Amino acid sequence: MNKLYVGNLSPSVTVEDLEQLFGERELPAPEQVLLKSGYAFVDFPDQNSAIKAIETLSGKVELHGKLIEVDYSVPKKLRSRKIQIRNIPPHLQWEVLDGLLAQYGTVENVEQVNTDTETAVVNVTYATKEEAKVAIEKLTGHQFDDYALNVSYIMDMDGASPVQAPRTRRGGRSSRDQGTPQPGPSGGFGSPRLRQPDFPLRMLVPTQFVGAIIGKEGLTIKNVTKQTQSKVDIHRKENAGAAEKPITIHSTPEGCSSACRMILDIMEKEANETKTTEEIPLKILAHNSLVGRLIGKEGRNLKKIEEETGTKITISSLQDLTIYNPERTITVKGSLEACCKAEVEIMKKLREAYENDIAAINQQANLIPGLNLNALGIFSSGLPVLPPAAAAAAGPRGAVPPVAPTGYNPFLSHSSHLSGLYGVPSASAMPHQHSVQQQAPEQEVVYLFIPTQAVGALIGKKGQHIKQLAHFAGASIKIAPAESPDVAERMVIITGTPEAQFKAQGRIFGKLKEENFFSGKEEVKLETHIKVPSTAAGRVIGKGGKTVNELQNLTSAEVIVPRDQTPDENDEVFVKISGHFFASQTAQRKIREIIQQVKQQEQKHQQGAAVSPHHSK
Repeated sequence: MNKLYVGNLSPSVTVEDLEQLFGERELPAPEQVLLKSGYAFVDFPDQNSAIKAIETLSGKVELHGKLIEVDYSVPKKLRSRKIQIRNIPPHLQWEVLDGLLAQYGTVENVEQVNTDTETAVVNVTYATKEEAKVAIEKLTGHQFDDYALNVSYIMDMDGASPVQAPRTRRGGRSSRDQGTPQPGPSGGFGSPRLRQPDFPLRMLVPTQFVGAIIGKEGLTIKNVTKQTQSKVDIHRKENAGAAEKPITIHSTPEGCSSACRMILDIMEKEANETKTTEEIPLKILAHNSLVGRLIGKEGRNLKKIEEETGTKITISSLQDLTIYNPERTITVKGSLEACCKAEVEIMKKLREAYENDIAAINQQANLIPGLNLNALGIFSSGLPVLPPAAAAAAGPRGAVPPVAPTGYNPFLSHSSHLSGLYGVPSASAMPHQHSVQQQAPEQEVVYLFIPTQAVGALIGKKGQHIKQLAHFAGASIKIAPAESPDVAERMVIITGTPEAQFKAQGRIFGKLKEENFFSGKEEVKLETHIKVPSTAAGRVIGKGGKTVNELQNLTSAEVIVPRDQTPDENDEVFVKISGHFFASQTAQRKIREIIQQVKQQEQKHQQGAAVSPHHSK
């Protein structure tokens, strides 16, 4: 995807003219330049330099009196579902971008591209080439503040084959072959089970120590990887001029800790030799969606780690989070030994939160058959879902790598952002059960309670945010009038299918975290009400409260069926659910299952009653 078309060239332009132009614009020397009459094809060494060439030259530079055009060289037969969007404002929230993309069709995948440009770049895959075509037409020149989007087709190799195999979602298999073991890299057949991804340790180190960590001819870092049996990626080329560089360590928990200790030791020795007087703290990067559980209620987890290890731990502000940066920096100060002990405990908490989210994603995918979490893109910076997964090489700090085995979203590529920094399989990669005849999902109504002061943020300027959210989720979202001027909470009424509920509620949870209605030390927990037939209320409670207790243990949500309720005109009563997003979702789905079972039993009973008179003479 590094081959460019350079058009509107004067007949007098030579290859040397083009090469000189690239040099003047500090672009890397192209691998090949094929000059034709009035245009040329240029091969750049990587996608990053190709993007830089397009953004630097196209429509901005004259050569021999003519304004040149530069874009990807994509044959018509390969112009299909994949497009690239450039010049995205770096402060833009994923939620806004997702909502915009969803206006033009079903988005199967979004990957953020690791570039040197100040603005963001994403590669987007739509479900059909028609949708991609509309998106290019509508998005080209679309204004965000003072930024106009640039959009191009990129190679879609799926479009090259005249007979396409059943399309699979990113990181997943076609639903037709879900029971068949797939050939592994060695050609043999492996287990169809999903491989549990590793959870890497991400560190920030001062740029001045990167050379010492790598060592002469890379000997020092090779020694670290060999001794600790780790894969260590030092992202030294990222964030040019930055005071700190990220390091990603892939290994077992013990291997990550050993590599971390060795790196800290190298930095300490280098500081002594160079007579650096500043303290060198341990800095760990963690996705924002995990940090709340590291901190714990009222900061208890963090305080406990500080007390047990003799360290001082601080966490960067939520205000630092942007489309480029879904990670927060955990700074640990203390002796080398104390910092190493703290690293073990911090990573233990982060891994636990991560594994719980993966389990919740698996469960959610099973509870809503066919739900494509990877395409939802609901997980903005505050949600307890994980970011996209960084494969062998994670991107720059906070940036989603260009290629990643989907997932955390482990959590949103961003997922989209269900893929990027951690390396997680997306829910779309998980096998789903598909019946031959699928009925249209039933519309559900959920009553979600949010802080009164959050209503304005949810509605947005001139109602824009709530409209985008409703369009994206495919749900009706209404805010009920306040019962009195001083109410602490307002009721949001959401009507839609199970998938629409998941998307709408997920975005609302994320929005409240983003807008700081919950502090960095708090996890977003909201109360949700759903109506159940009065005949099913007893089944939700269970004998002696057994069912509701099991439900609470399973989902970690608080579930209450208020007693002495008077059924409404539809003979329904409320069930109250309180908890974080996945806890609430899982409880809602389990309760819906109970309702469905009760309805089916009632239908069988009614059918039996209708038949019985003919047989009782």
